[in-house]
Amino acid sequence: MTNSPPPKINSVVSSYPQSEWDDVLPVPKLSFSVASVLVFCLAVLCFVNSYDGDFVLDDYVAVLSNKDLLPETPFTNVFVHDFWGNKLDHNSHKSYRPLTTITYRWNYAWAGSMQPEGFHVVNIVLHGLVSVIFLAVFSVLMSGYQVDQDSARPVFASPRAALLCAVLFAVHPIHTESVAGVVGRADLLCALTFLLSFLLYVRACRPSSQVSYRPESFSLVSILASMCLCVVSTFCKEQGVTVIGICSAYDIIVVCEVDPLHWLGLNKAKKSKEDRLKKVKRPRWINCLVKRHLILFITGVLILNIRLRVMGEMPIFDANIIPHAFVNGTIYRVLNYNYLYAINIWLLLNPWWLCCEWSMGCIPVITSLADPRILAVIALWTGFGAIVFHCCNESVTHDRRILITSLAMLCVPFLPASNMFFRVGFVIAERILYLSCAGFCMLVVLGARQICYKFHSTARQMVSVGFIVLIVIFVLRSVQRSNEWRVPLALFTSGDKICPNNAKIQMGQAMYFDAVNKTDVAIMKYRRAIELNSQDYASMLYLAVIFRREGDILEAEQLLERSVAIRSDNVEALVDLGVVRAELKKNELAETSFLEAIREDNKCFNCYFNLGNFYRNTGRSIEAISAWRNATQIYPGHTSAWKNSILLLNDLKKYDKAIEVGKEALKALPRDMDLIFRLANIYIMVDEFQESEDLFLAGLEIDPHSARFHHNLGVLYHRWGKTAKAESALTRAVELNPNDATYLQNLQLIREKMRTNV
Repeated sequence: MTNSPPPKINSVVSSYPQSEWDDVLPVPKLSFSVASVLVFCLAVLCFVNSYDGDFVLDDYVAVLSNKDLLPETPFTNVFVHDFWGNKLDHNSHKSYRPLTTITYRWNYAWAGSMQPEGFHVVNIVLHGLVSVIFLAVFSVLMSGYQVDQDSARPVFASPRAALLCAVLFAVHPIHTESVAGVVGRADLLCALTFLLSFLLYVRACRPSSQVSYRPESFSLVSILASMCLCVVSTFCKEQGVTVIGICSAYDIIVVCEVDPLHWLGLNKAKKSKEDRLKKVKRPRWINCLVKRHLILFITGVLILNIRLRVMGEMPIFDANIIPHAFVNGTIYRVLNYNYLYAINIWLLLNPWWLCCEWSMGCIPVITSLADPRILAVIALWTGFGAIVFHCCNESVTHDRRILITSLAMLCVPFLPASNMFFRVGFVIAERILYLSCAGFCMLVVLGARQICYKFHSTARQMVSVGFIVLIVIFVLRSVQRSNEWRVPLALFTSGDKICPNNAKIQMGQAMYFDAVNKTDVAIMKYRRAIELNSQDYASMLYLAVIFRREGDILEAEQLLERSVAIRSDNVEALVDLGVVRAELKKNELAETSFLEAIREDNKCFNCYFNLGNFYRNTGRSIEAISAWRNATQIYPGHTSAWKNSILLLNDLKKYDKAIEVGKEALKALPRDMDLIFRLANIYIMVDEFQESEDLFLAGLEIDPHSARFHHNLGVLYHRWGKTAKAESALTRAVELNPNDATYLQNLQLIREKMRTNV
């Protein structure tokens, strides 16, 4: 983009004034390149302290435990699983964002591990890029798409207004969840491709000559490219499809300067001669407008069709998580939804009231018409109605067009989260407001511009000081909030201050305290979570794990039974219940729990592993080996299942079978020291000394300092009759572990034998 004047301007998509509108604002007039650097630096500054943060909240599911990120997982799995790495079945939330998951996979490939730093750095840079692109988008929304006649490059037509909007957007604290949370990558990628799609569409609509400011032709290639980016944006996050609505609104209101009320026959103003002629012959620009909207419509239908086919069926949500969606009565449900809209607007106005989790009792349901919170709904629609009335009351001027596009940017990206078309799986999610915040920033700047225009110099100084103070406060709040997102405890503690009655926040704190061995505090927090939500089966499960670890098996069993009663398909709870019942010697009930878990998920290798342990402990050896076999077939990397099979076969003196299983295990885990060690010892028992030696030496290549390998190699040489090698190997074992009495005793025996032979 070049600067605005003095270049000659061509292809102006609207009759906007070139500089008068923008010059009123008390903001420095910077070139696009300088403004881009400023906006990028501010965007990065606000959230850079989150670069070394941990994985938090949904990051655990979408990244840490998502097997689709691992290089050994087939790449095609990304396109058949949801965002969380699960099958798109009835248990899935149907969040289909394969392109975002691919970027996580690249992050893992570059780092070679699940190191959070790389994930966070990418998010921070993406936010900076989105903020810079918004600089260009705001200029287009404020003054239309303008091109320098000499260089044919886009003109930065509203440098002051666009800069102010972009700075407010870049530093707004509402973005913390999108930037500091790795899961927010979906919003960032969606926004990036959303904006590029919009800019391509705008470019396609510019008039080819100065004869008419309304385009009588358009670039089909650019529009098709824009729609391709719309598809990409949608597969980064579902909100991407709403760029179609923004393109449509911009095309009608800005490009073609259509007065919707006039075309609907509601504007009774006297029609011009030109309007009367339009009844005789429809202008070419209308035909082009219809064709462009036909492309938008077809693209939208195709995207929705693909999305519905991928989902298969609508997701099922828990009433305890999103209670507002399950309120009895249409009137109360509408009131609750509108109250949530008011809360979202309040978060944009007051970003001090931020919380990491808004579900599970954080916002009580409105169940009475006497609830004073209904006043917030009235205030919301009174304000919105006043703005709409202002837009429609008179002819559509420059300011009114900007106001309409600002409302479009605020509302249209929010539509998928509005519960108007389908239920969503959250009450409020701050990252949903990432794109809508742009419309909010435009409204703020438009209001400031009106104040400066009407009250001149005094107002300009006050507005200038006000914006400086606001930006500084936003920067400080963003830095503070992103610091809270660095570690789970700080995040949940801040959430506890906003939503003390949120069971999920209590559970999150409990999980952290359990991880740092503060068991008493963890138990207290889990109990509080269950008290707040009697259906919180997850807290019951995790609390039961603590009680089992602490030796309180009976209370663990009771909690697990409650958890399973609430969620009968919870495989983890069924397995733990089986383990607890086995410890209580309730063998029939234990076996029933294990088998029920397998019926719920026949690919659960942990279910088969624990079932095998149960069969071994109850003397059912053949069934135990069969269960472990199933576990290793599902997951060949299950080391414990291989080891248990080899040990049991060894105890049963089925050495040939143990060797067979051991060889198969080493094909899956060729560098597993325990497997090598066990198989080498079995070879000693059957006097296959060469095979045993090969394995011990292979293990020592992996870890030359393993005392147990040197010791057992010495034992092998002793039985093989190679006394000198035995003495050397045992000596090395003692050097590595001089405190082991067995090593010392065996070394002394070998040396005595050597002296006797001499």
